[in-house]
Amino acid sequence: MNPHQTEYDDNVHDTESLVAQRAAAATRSTWVSVVVNLALTLLQIATGILAKSQGLIADGIHSLSDLVADFVVLVANHHSQKDADADHPYGHQRFETGASLALGALLLAVGLGMLWSAFTKLEAPASIPTVHLSALWVALGALVAKETLFRYMLAVAKRVKSSMLVANAWHARSDAASSLVVAIGIVGNLAGFPIFDPIAALIVGFMVSRMGWSFGWDALHDLMDRAVDDEEVAAIRATLLETPGVENVHDLRTRKMGDMIVVDVHLEVDAAQTVEAGHNIAVAARNRVMQRHRVINLLTHIDPAQRPDLDHQPPP
Repeated sequence: MNPHQTEYDDNVHDTESLVAQRAAAATRSTWVSVVVNLALTLLQIATGILAKSQGLIADGIHSLSDLVADFVVLVANHHSQKDADADHPYGHQRFETGASLALGALLLAVGLGMLWSAFTKLEAPASIPTVHLSALWVALGALVAKETLFRYMLAVAKRVKSSMLVANAWHARSDAASSLVVAIGIVGNLAGFPIFDPIAALIVGFMVSRMGWSFGWDALHDLMDRAVDDEEVAAIRATLLETPGVENVHDLRTRKMGDMIVVDVHLEVDAAQTVEAGHNIAVAARNRVMQRHRVINLLTHIDPAQRPDLDHQPPP
């Protein structure tokens, strides 16, 4: 599964209920992450300094970045639940996308800093100290804690269908992978190969940088009104075509609004019907889509069926 996507089905659900569930789940799971990352940050950095392990210090800095990211998610989750207003007529859901962009930039900056520090150490391998055994036990404990946190957060994210929570969960998985790399590096250092520790720090820095770039790039595209995937567009089209009175659909366009979708579409109806009848068909189609899909608004345009569509012709 792509770590930046969530799974959606066609089951009927209430949009407002889904938004409320997502907000509550995001707050609860993120506070769990805050507690875990705060404890790991203090333990890893302190032990890394005392045990002379650059890899463990790098992993502790990674946990610190997670702690900052958790607060970014909390702030974004709070603001994204605000009702639509004059300045934001479609709502504030893109605060989530902005949070993902900020999270990506943070991870990229932290990763590049780790790479620079590791390269500096590798330039003088004779100065690399032998680490203390306590660093290994802390690295293994961090690995177990982060993998458990990942599984918990991903389960919550899938249940409420939140891409922001999925991103934060996979961030925790990258932490677990980095702790594994650090543990291997410490084992190599203890076995008589001191260079393994800064190499582990180098690998962690690369992993963090790659994850940051991926999250940031995806969020940037979503802020530029990227459409949802073809499968979801096809599902929305099918729901529209099932609406009584809709003979055909064209110019179906989507754009992401956080984890929700805004849709524009042209509906073809019987040309002999009254304006009121066509309007009622459009309202029914809109209601069906918003009940069955994660759509917060659907703008319809009525066209006469089996007639030339003049919408795209240049004005006279």
